[in-house]
Amino acid sequence: MNDKPFALVTGASAGLGKEFALQLAERYNLVLVARRADLLQDLAHQCAGRGAECETMTADLLNAEDVARVEERVAKPDIALLVNNAGFGTYGAFADLPRQGEADQVQLNIHTVVRLTHAALGTMTQRGNGSIINVASVAGYQPAPYSATYSATKTFVRYFTEAIAEEVRPKGVYMQVLCPGFTHTEFHEKADIAKGGIPAFLWMESSEVVRDSLAAMEPRETVCVPGAVNKAITAVGGAAPNAVSAKLAAFVMRSTMGLR
Repeated sequence: MNDKPFALVTGASAGLGKEFALQLAERYNLVLVARRADLLQDLAHQCAGRGAECETMTADLLNAEDVARVEERVAKPDIALLVNNAGFGTYGAFADLPRQGEADQVQLNIHTVVRLTHAALGTMTQRGNGSIINVASVAGYQPAPYSATYSATKTFVRYFTEAIAEEVRPKGVYMQVLCPGFTHTEFHEKADIAKGGIPAFLWMESSEVVRDSLAAMEPRETVCVPGAVNKAITAVGGAAPNAVSAKLAAFVMRSTMGLR
């Protein structure tokens, strides 16, 4: 048993979650949470090769009992870092999308983040240290037609994290909201987005996104927007009136992704 603290990563089996686990493995032991047990075991083996002791938790974070199990684990005093990465998005005209999928998106992207953050903070604030990274998106900087539910959930994560960060800062706890843009992961395949319609310069590698997020922890930056292009997008999106940015986003989605 080594003396490294534990980091718990949700959505750890692929994409940003997997990359977080791999990059954290040299500094932390890991609790890896995802639905796919086989992929978790493969990842645990990779992380062990980088010096981490690994626990795996097969859990569907849309299931209340599974969320409760993860809450119980994240509240234990050996957890020094929580990465709330699990989430998904849907793309298309809201009225045409399956209702349950939109409701599940709110449940996972918002409710689960709130519950796990609360569970972690109870212990972290008492002992006077700890860190939480909540993964949001550049989509959370403006209304986004054709990804309306997703962008709204990520706006919630942004404001929620920034607000709580100020509450817990005097208690020695650090919180970060990570706002990536288009990133090469499974996310866009699951959301049925054609990558070919998106210019190459908009894309980042997951390793770059996670590297920037972890680098932002040392100066304790609350908001991390990785990449120069994403920084420009969020600056414009945050400054423009919502009515203007919504019309522009609708035009871009229709033209680049063939949405109607």
